[in-house]
Amino acid sequence: MSFTIQTNVSSLIAQENLRVNNDFQARTISRLTSGYRINSSGDDAAGLAVANKFRSDVAELLQGVRNANDGLSQLQIVDGGLKNISLSLDRLKTLATQSASATFTGNRAIVNEEYQQLLTEIDRQAANVGLNTGGRYNKSMSVYIGGAGISSAANAKVSFDLSGAANRVDSTGLNLSGSSVGASGVELGNAQTGYVTTQQTFTIATVDSSGVATSSTFVYTAGATVTAQQAINDLNAQIASWAPGSYQGISFALKDGTTQKVVIGGNGAFLVIADAADATDLVTSAITTQVSNKAWHWDEVTLAAATGAHSATFTNAAGQTRTISIAGTETVTQIVNALNTSLGAVGIYAVQRSATEVSLQSASTFSWAHDGSGDGGFTGLTPSVTAADATLAVGAAAELALAKVSGAVTLLGGVQGRVGAAQNKLQYAIQLAQAQINNFSAAESRIRDADMAMEAANLTKSQVLQQASLAALAQANTAPQAVLTLLRG
Repeated sequence: MSFTIQTNVSSLIAQENLRVNNDFQARTISRLTSGYRINSSGDDAAGLAVANKFRSDVAELLQGVRNANDGLSQLQIVDGGLKNISLSLDRLKTLATQSASATFTGNRAIVNEEYQQLLTEIDRQAANVGLNTGGRYNKSMSVYIGGAGISSAANAKVSFDLSGAANRVDSTGLNLSGSSVGASGVELGNAQTGYVTTQQTFTIATVDSSGVATSSTFVYTAGATVTAQQAINDLNAQIASWAPGSYQGISFALKDGTTQKVVIGGNGAFLVIADAADATDLVTSAITTQVSNKAWHWDEVTLAAATGAHSATFTNAAGQTRTISIAGTETVTQIVNALNTSLGAVGIYAVQRSATEVSLQSASTFSWAHDGSGDGGFTGLTPSVTAADATLAVGAAAELALAKVSGAVTLLGGVQGRVGAAQNKLQYAIQLAQAQINNFSAAESRIRDADMAMEAANLTKSQVLQQASLAALAQANTAPQAVLTLLRG
């Protein structure tokens, strides 16, 4: 190496090393003061990309855990409401059992009033927890949680299905709508114990408290082999599809699994007409084809189209009377309509059985008499309403309600099971998300965070190197002065 004064190579080398050592010290101080190994993209570009992905996943999972906890809280609220509805079903069953006993001497109307109020309360509570018809939670739902290794958006969600009629816990969804524990109903013969394979025609006629008559005929066709319970479910679904309130809460049920008796219950005057039964129909035993509300006082009579003016007087248990006058030009249907228009106010109803027959019904005892004139209308009839009529199937409606409440307990249990399963799914999802948060955070830390012990050692190292560089630079800067020694020669 030549001896020059124009270019001090040693000084340049010392300056470069001093710059490198200063940069090293600056990076070390930055890492020590920030706690991060990567403070800029240049520190580790590839590592920064990986660390950012982990950090993004953690942010997603943290919000996902909050989402899951919110969903879990709401499901717990729903579950609490379902438990309360379950307690209401216990009370409904108690009331139905009480009313079903033939030895019960209390007022069934009062018992039924509490029963109906409980049905209303179940509807209110079902609406509050959002599992009524059209309720906010009566649908399929999902909670977005996120996570690593997601191959599709569906894997980032926890889904549960509370949709449809099977998850409604109002009185309609639990198949309790229209049930009653009052003194109403009728018990038919045995149902088909095996499978229903043919069709049977049913006509249902009712009269509401305002005297409005409603009648509908439908044919139940099995189509394929179905059980008696399935056939009854189909019949009830058919009735439920009619105009609300039109059919006095009439519904079918199996009394129990042993006798397989069919029970028909209703809240007021009604008539059910079934065609002749055979061994493959729903109702297989020989029954009277016209089944009226035999828990009420009733009288089945034959009317003829009026051909002369005459009248009949009806008296209820309170002594109130109504007189029906026939002009002599009415059809039987018109006579029935006239009866209901006048008698509804005193609690007596006429349900038409056929073109010439009518069933007179009342919740209390009643009597009637006609003037005997003319040759049509009421002429020739012998009125006969007896107290014994009220003893027939007096607990049938309550037995029907018992069957329905038992079914409701099963239905509600299914909903509770699905809500509980959804809670468990969310809890498992939270546990997985928390584990992933911990693991992702650890993985990010290994890439992004500074090793403080190592960086402290590097700080000492950089300080020593910086001081050594400054000393060497000073020596390199004074080296050219040696030329002066040559010049003094």
